[in-house]
Amino acid sequence: MITMQAFLEGLYITILGVTVVFAVLTILALAMYGIGYLERRLLEREAPKEAPVAEVKEEAKAEEKPKIEPKKLAVITAAILAYIAEKNAQLRPVPFKRKPSDAWRLYGIQTQMEEVEDFNYELGKW
Repeated sequence: MITMQAFLEGLYITILGVTVVFAVLTILALAMYGIGYLERRLLEREAPKEAPVAEVKEEAKAEEKPKIEPKKLAVITAAILAYIAEKNAQLRPVPFKRKPSDAWRLYGIQTQMEEVEDFNYELGKW
């Protein structure tokens, strides 16, 4: 029989273990948040303030005048799609292998049944 003193000692050890685990996880989480915060601050310092404004102006110009005419773009897109469709048509389905036999499954079931029979025999139920 278990004594009350042994039960309380086990309870204290369990509480101590859980507390230590959560304390370590909390420290790790705080360290990860701190590193992320520092990384964001360092990236903000390195990023120039005027560069995004210049990029927006260049993007606006690119939208106004495309480099490739729409007809040529449509022809190129159709050619690429036709090539991909032809390549997919040449692919053949890969055959999959059937299970060779159920010998291993049946052997496992038989072994489990023998273990149960041996256990029942040792208890004197047979």
